Amino acid sequence: MLSKIHITDHDLLTSYEDRFDEAVLKIKSEGRFRQFTDLARIAGSFPYAHDITNNRQIVIWCINDYLGMGQHPDVINASLEATISMGVGSGGTRNIGGSHNKIIELEREIADLHNKEAALVFTSGYVSNEATISALAKIFPDMVIFSDQQNHASIIEGIKRSGCEKVIFNHNDATDLKSKLKTYGISRPKLIVFESVYSMDGITAPIKTYCDLADEYNAMTYIDEVHAVGMYGPRGGGMCEELGLMNRLTIIEGTLSKGFGVMGGYIAAAQNIIDAIRLIASGFIFTTSLPPSITAAATASIRHLKKSHVERNQLRANVGFLKDLLTKRNVNFVKNESHMIPVIIGDPTLCKKVSDRLFETHSIFVQHINYPTVPKGTERLRITPTPLHSKQNCIDFADALLESLQHFNISTFNR
Repeated sequence: MLSKIHITDHDLLTSYEDRFDEAVLKIKSEGRFRQFTDLARIAGSFPYAHDITNNRQIVIWCINDYLGMGQHPDVINASLEATISMGVGSGGTRNIGGSHNKIIELEREIADLHNKEAALVFTSGYVSNEATISALAKIFPDMVIFSDQQNHASIIEGIKRSGCEKVIFNHNDATDLKSKLKTYGISRPKLIVFESVYSMDGITAPIKTYCDLADEYNAMTYIDEVHAVGMYGPRGGGMCEELGLMNRLTIIEGTLSKGFGVMGGYIAAAQNIIDAIRLIASGFIFTTSLPPSITAAATASIRHLKKSHVERNQLRANVGFLKDLLTKRNVNFVKNESHMIPVIIGDPTLCKKVSDRLFETHSIFVQHINYPTVPKGTERLRITPTPLHSKQNCIDFADALLESLQHFNISTFNR
């Protein structure tokens, strides 16, 4: 007769701890272990920051505050004034605590930015994608969602949560999308989901062609503009504004944390769409809303960039200048028309070594990007010049990157 195995509380606890250890060790063995760098950004001094651990000044080259609006005086003052007059928190969810006027003001500003009837603000771009896409499925339970192969994790999660039938089309491949759209009846609800600028390669989508296909096959369109709002278009409305296509998109999703330099996500669309999402989406209904300080700051940033071309013009100038510097030094990078400069290393360990050398030897911070953010074998540095980097900053960076690559005998990929 088999004896019973007695498992003590201590054995169970040890088992849990071992599993966590194993998970971390696996990531370390693949060269994907990441450590957070303790930095203090100083308003008015960007792109310089203080390296707390080593007590020194470093230069940041990988930030998503693409235009430096996070430290713009108008944005800072708006945040301070809202905090002083209204306090720190928002009071909870909007369905319970009400909507403070700063968030309503922000939504009106966003709707105007995208030439839509209304907008809805979420706590992040991730939440806005996940919550909106999953909520659409409750309105159209028999909907088919056509999703670009390289869509962001938040879009993928929203599609999973929706439970709808999904069809993945090849990245930026309108021909493949068309071949898949035509297999479904014209009356079947359909949604085409894609990004305007794909952040890891900086490649832009064929937006007009997708809109044409949506018209032809009776589909709705959902575009993620998080890496384009603020940077493109006469008023910073993104690639859709740049191309004169805003009115052809059913739903435009964006963020307040990148080009606008603050925090939060949003969608802009027709009033009935916004009403339906705010009444159905769990990610909106059950989440505390953004506080007055954040929403007032975002409104100030949007208003500034609607009128000012200085930041966008300088960004383009700096991106072009740095791309030329890297080309002259035979440092390959992903060719694109956006503000991002991805340098493919192709190995997680080497990618981290280059990042570490730039930081330790040259006082330059560029985070290495490994799987699962990018596919294995495409590990990279994603360089993001801003309007606040000087020409000398660009020259110093190009020289430092070349030296670091040569130090490890690395030839970058040409894509």
